[in-house]
Amino acid sequence: MAHIIALANQKGGVGKTTSTVSLSAQLALLGFKVLLLDFDPQASATSGLGVERHQEGTDLYDVFFGRIQLSQTIVPSSIPNLDVVPGSHDLVSLELEIGKTPGRELILRSALAGVAEGYDFVLIDCPPSSGLLTLNALGAAHSVLVPLQAEYYSLEGLSGLLNTIAFTQQTFNPKLDLLGVFLTMYDSRTRLSVQVHEEAEKHFAAKLFKAKIPRNIRLSECPSHGMPICTYDPQSAGAKSYLALAGELIDRLGVDKGGAARAA
Repeated sequence: MAHIIALANQKGGVGKTTSTVSLSAQLALLGFKVLLLDFDPQASATSGLGVERHQEGTDLYDVFFGRIQLSQTIVPSSIPNLDVVPGSHDLVSLELEIGKTPGRELILRSALAGVAEGYDFVLIDCPPSSGLLTLNALGAAHSVLVPLQAEYYSLEGLSGLLNTIAFTQQTFNPKLDLLGVFLTMYDSRTRLSVQVHEEAEKHFAAKLFKAKIPRNIRLSECPSHGMPICTYDPQSAGAKSYLALAGELIDRLGVDKGGAARAA
């Protein structure tokens, strides 16, 4: 059974999309079959992998209205073992159009039901909000992975996301789990980064991943080339940190690494 993981943070600019792309690609290179679902209307994860968006009428937006199946939107990336459901700019209007339709928070879960079984991991890149798209992602996911920018306001604003996770658990997905939190844009030379790390350790304890994603110019460059960091510059500090994060994630979930090796 696939591990369905939503990468979420209600604050923008924290490295969420970069992390979704980098983790997905790294897991795929390790031999796991991975599906990245770009659920952010900006569709940055799609362009970050050099994948083209679908034409209007054939994309993720149309899945929500039953016009097409989710399986029809899946395309391969240039990374072996990594498939993508491209994002759609039309998703921005979804909340208004669906309104108060009963079961609206579980549409993505239903759409994924016949698709996820073909993968080891499904990673969902959530938008930076607590609206219907994020609720659908949390409704479909088994767990949530939270990128936390090493800045004070990021830590302060995390309570909103934790409240949204708690709401989801209490209403329509009681099995949803907080898989963990990891630091992004970390700079060990600054006192602020060190302080945020110390505070995160106090708040999240064992939920905090040891791997820290550094401020790294190569990480900033790779989206413009449509490549994940692990292929753009595999020897960079950014690539090595995401490899470490992927290793921790695999261990934390208790995933069979031998199975991935055999599949590869």
